[in-house]
Amino acid sequence: MKKSPFQKVGSTSIIPISLKILVIFVSLLLLSNFSTNFVNSHLSRRQIINLNNTIMINQLKDIYTAAGNQYQILTFTGKRDESVAAISNTAKRGFELPNSIAVAFDKSGKILFCASATPLPQEQKEKSEKDTPALNELSTEFSDSQALQLMNQHLEEGITDGSILFISDLGQYYGVYKYQDDWDCYFVRAELRSDTMRSNNTLFGIISLVIIFIVAGFLIAGIFMFKKILLNVHKITADLYEMQEKQKLSTIDLSDSPNDDVTYLAASFNSLSSTINNLLGIFQKFASKDVVAKAYKEHQIRLEGCQRNLVMLFSDIKSFTYRTETLGNDIIDLLNVHYDKVIKKVHDNSGVIGSIIGDAILAIYGTQTSKNKSLDALTAAWEITRVTAELRSKMVERRSQIEQGRALTEAEERIYQAVLIDIGVGIDGGNVFYGNIGSDEHMTNTVIGDNVNSASRLEGLTRIYKLPVIVSGYIKDEIEQAGITKYKFFEIDTVQVKGKTEGKKIYFPMDTERQSGEEKFEIYEKALQAYYKGDWDSARTEFKKCEIEAAQVFLERIGSGSAPKNWSGIWTMQTK
Repeated sequence: MKKSPFQKVGSTSIIPISLKILVIFVSLLLLSNFSTNFVNSHLSRRQIINLNNTIMINQLKDIYTAAGNQYQILTFTGKRDESVAAISNTAKRGFELPNSIAVAFDKSGKILFCASATPLPQEQKEKSEKDTPALNELSTEFSDSQALQLMNQHLEEGITDGSILFISDLGQYYGVYKYQDDWDCYFVRAELRSDTMRSNNTLFGIISLVIIFIVAGFLIAGIFMFKKILLNVHKITADLYEMQEKQKLSTIDLSDSPNDDVTYLAASFNSLSSTINNLLGIFQKFASKDVVAKAYKEHQIRLEGCQRNLVMLFSDIKSFTYRTETLGNDIIDLLNVHYDKVIKKVHDNSGVIGSIIGDAILAIYGTQTSKNKSLDALTAAWEITRVTAELRSKMVERRSQIEQGRALTEAEERIYQAVLIDIGVGIDGGNVFYGNIGSDEHMTNTVIGDNVNSASRLEGLTRIYKLPVIVSGYIKDEIEQAGITKYKFFEIDTVQVKGKTEGKKIYFPMDTERQSGEEKFEIYEKALQAYYKGDWDSARTEFKKCEIEAAQVFLERIGSGSAPKNWSGIWTMQTK
């Protein structure tokens, strides 16, 4: 009796599912070879066009960016031809096919520049424009009026970019375009369709060869591929389970995965995951990190809040009104440069942005895991102060470079003074309300409490005492209780803010690793104690000796007189 190659249950042979899949798949694959010449030519053509579109979009982005940069250079130098030539040179870098072109023209069709992959022969350059049959570097008008009319129509509808088909004497071009406001032109990157077809024929031959090798090797490798498919399913499941456990959406590792429908599903999941993470990234730019994390975890945002022990950092740009009046709309660019560095320092030190109000920024510490929220806030305060000083130094250096050739005009001097940003930072902490307020249609994350207002008042005092950073006793105590010796706190004054009945000690936190002058502040504190006791003669003497700008405040305050009766040593703020 002949032995069956398959395991049997009774008289029925059990054919492995892997063998069924292998036989069916190989049969279909062999059958597909007979139709490949027809199907592949159409599918590959579309794939190449899509790929070329992707490449052209990236190249158009480079051209568009170069156009924006060159327009700024044009504004500065006034050399239009050089700027246009620079854009054209940038466009030529991405050409790969013989008739690749990049062209820019305005809404009337007048060409700003036209760059082509194949340079125009010298004898052709000597001909007149009417003798040049194809779109090239000598062309002055975009010839396809229908395509131009369609682009103008889209622009009126608010559509500034898209795909384009147009006709030239060489044949049909396809490509992408984007409207550039500065130049008031459409920037187009296009390929000749017949060039793409030649590439398609080459690709067709390569794909056919690959298919032949796949069919030849499939019988040998089939079973191993099937096992790999099952392994891939297990790996995908394990990754999804890990995401569920961590409550964090990520992507599945497909680096060693086979090219099958299971991998396609996983790749689709990765695409969706990336989209969601991108949306979270966008959301996070408009909301605090902790709010985004909570929304991600709970899948909703509610109107809620609670009392929390937090630290608030308030930073404000000094003389902002003058800077706004001097710079006009350019103040926005200056603020963006400033905030780009400031917000990074806040985030680097475990803080979240509570709000940005014009020239002022409120940062909150303690909403995320932190060893010492006061230390994080103080570290960020000094880093913010330093990056602002670095920006001023760059402006000073730029002025020196200009003055090597000429003196600044009166207008330039005003602008120079306006861009020399200086800030004050106030920090306080304590129990505050932190949460979401508003309505179901619109809500915002906020922090409310006396200590929030106090941080703002402390920032205002930096202008009076001529100090970059002023903090409250809460900050001092939390840092000192942690045994941190990097910062040494010097008492500056005892003030009673408007609307309050009690005085509050304020401090200057000296960074002993970067700053000097402790002796001067020790003299200052000695003078301050005499001031508190009402011994204004001794206070006056010591204030003059300490050589600190803040001392001038007290010298003006006490003048040449003596302390009044019932002197408490507390200075009352008359403004907020």
